[in-house]
Amino acid sequence: MHIVDGFREHRFPFRPARVAAAAVCGLLLVVPLDAVQQNTPVPEVRALWVTRTSLTTPAAVAAMVKSAQSGRFNTLLVQVRGRGDAYFNGGFEPRAAALASQPDSFDPLAATLKHAHAQGIRVHAWINIALVSSAAELPPSRAHMVYRHPEWLMVPRALARDMVLLDARSQLYLDKLMRWTRAQSGDVEGLYASPVTEDAADATVAVVADLVARYPVDGVHLDYVRYPNEEFDYSRGALEAFKADTLNGLGAAARRQQERALGADLVGWADAFPDRWREFRCRRLTSLVSRLRESVKARRPEAILSAAVAPDAREARTRRFQDWGSWLQRELLDVVCPMAYATNSTVFSAQVADARQMAGGRPVWAGIGAYRLSSSETIENIRIARRLGASGVILFSYDSLIGLPRGLDYLAQVGRAAFMQ
Repeated sequence: MHIVDGFREHRFPFRPARVAAAAVCGLLLVVPLDAVQQNTPVPEVRALWVTRTSLTTPAAVAAMVKSAQSGRFNTLLVQVRGRGDAYFNGGFEPRAAALASQPDSFDPLAATLKHAHAQGIRVHAWINIALVSSAAELPPSRAHMVYRHPEWLMVPRALARDMVLLDARSQLYLDKLMRWTRAQSGDVEGLYASPVTEDAADATVAVVADLVARYPVDGVHLDYVRYPNEEFDYSRGALEAFKADTLNGLGAAARRQQERALGADLVGWADAFPDRWREFRCRRLTSLVSRLRESVKARRPEAILSAAVAPDAREARTRRFQDWGSWLQRELLDVVCPMAYATNSTVFSAQVADARQMAGGRPVWAGIGAYRLSSSETIENIRIARRLGASGVILFSYDSLIGLPRGLDYLAQVGRAAFMQ
C-alpha cells in the first residue's frame, strides 16, 4: 500500500486472483448464515433510504432511528458516501462539508449503528459509486477526488475531441467539464468517476473495503453504479484502455490495418467499433461490481450487497451500461432494488413484476417513491410488492417523509397499516 496524491492504493489486495475469488464469492448465500443453519425464514425487509442530510448531528441521527422504530421499519440504508466524501471517520476521502460544525469525534455511521442495533434495526452503508460531485458547487476540500484526480472523471462525447488535447491536471480541464455539466443539469446530475480507469476503480474499491473492515454494517448498498448515459465515458484514460483492448482482440493483419487507419485518434477508435465500445464500457462497470463484491465479502462475509437500479433492465443496460440482469445471473449481488418510483399503481406493479422475473430466485426489495405518494398510496404499493413476492420494500426517503407536506405522522401511519405483524 502506498500514497498517490492523497489516495492510498490497495492494488495487491484487490486485483490478484480475481477470477478465483469471484467464483468463491458466487457461492456465498444471500441470507444470514444463522438463518440457514436453523432453517428459519428471513423476515421481510422494511427499509428506509436515509440521505446524508439526516446524518449531520447526533440529535438528527437519534431522531431518525427513533422514527424508524416507531414506524416498525427494520432496516436503514444510510447514505455515508454522498459525493465522494465521508459521513464516517478515518476514511480515505474528505470528511463531508456538512459536518464542519460538528466535533471531529462525531461519527454519523458509528452513531447510527449504535442507536439502530440497540433497537434491533439493521444498518446498510449506502454508497454512491460513480457520482462524486455536484457541478453546480464543487467540494470545498482540495483533497477531494475532483481536484486530486480530474483525469478520473467521466467525459461526454460532446467534449471528447477537445478534452483529449488538454492536460487533465490543468484547471482548464476541470472548468470545461464543470461548465458543460452545469449546462446539462436537467440530464446529468454532476461529475462522475469512471469505472474504466483502473486507478479510479481502485480508489472506489479501497473506500468500500476500508469502511466494511472498520464498521459492523449489515450490508453495503450501491447507488449510482452506472454511467450518466450512453454518451460517457470519453475520457483519455477510458479511450486509451479501449484502444488497447481492441488491439488485443484483433489479429496481426487487422491490428496493422486499424493502426494505419486510426493511429492516435482515440475518439476515432470508439467511433469505428461502436458495438465493441458499448460492450467494453458495460463490461468495465460489471468488473467494478465484481471487485466490490469480492472486497465486501472478504472482509464481512455476512454483509448483504445490494444495488439500487433502474427498474427496466433493458433500458438500464442500453442507456446506463448498468447490466444488473447479468449481475444477478453471475451472483454479484445478493439483492436488487429496482427504483420503481411510478405514481401509478399499475405501472408500479408492472415494474416490480418485471424485476422479480428478471431476478429469478434472487431477492428483490421494491423501491417505492413515497416522496411522491400519499401514505395510503405508499401502503397500497407495499401490499402490491408483497403480493408479487418481493422480499422487502424500501421507501424513498426518510428525509422527505418526516415533515411537511407529508405530515409528521406519515411513517407511523404507514407502519401501523402495513407492518402490523
